[in-house]
Amino acid sequence: MTKGKKLLFVLFTIINLIGFQFCYAQNADIDILKSINPQNPTSGYWRTTSTSAYYVAGAASFGTLIYGLASGNQTAKQNGVEAVINLGATELFTYVVKMSVNRTRPADRYPNDVFVTSPTHGQSFPSGHSSLAFATAATISIQYHKWYVTVPAYLWASSVGYSRLYLGKHYPSDVLAGAAVGIGTAYAGHWLNQKLFKKHTVIHKGHD
Repeated sequence: MTKGKKLLFVLFTIINLIGFQFCYAQNADIDILKSINPQNPTSGYWRTTSTSAYYVAGAASFGTLIYGLASGNQTAKQNGVEAVINLGATELFTYVVKMSVNRTRPADRYPNDVFVTSPTHGQSFPSGHSSLAFATAATISIQYHKWYVTVPAYLWASSVGYSRLYLGKHYPSDVLAGAAVGIGTAYAGHWLNQKLFKKHTVIHKGHD
């Protein structure tokens, strides 16, 4: 088993253990959520922030890849490929964990305590918006290594996570697990991309 696969296996195991633990002991989880989620969560700002997870992720991945292909910029192309792989892996990993833990949404379990403007059913753990946002932030931070990129990226991802609580869509543990999934898959994807890129470079040089 490669290092990247081992990392994903360990991450999957940890996330599942956390999920099952909070499913059976979630008093603090629901109390924190109730303190954040208002009775009428209609703020346009937080709804837009929540939705931005998909738009920003798409721009950071496919936008970078398209620019790299169009301009011939090898670095941008490699970063774009890595971002697409990371976000795809994040979505897949999140789905697998959701199916494995099968946690009920807070508004479905506590309809008199958690308020939403639109019903959302299905699995709650982990938060898909949060995992996607943090995968995007981690990928950008890994690739650019600048504080003025890293800080805004993680502040935005944290805002997406908070918006899921404000809107009553997820428990705090869902958001934390989503952040762990996103960051973990981003680092695993970066490691794998570096290995594959080096291998491709060596093979290419060998044919020159």
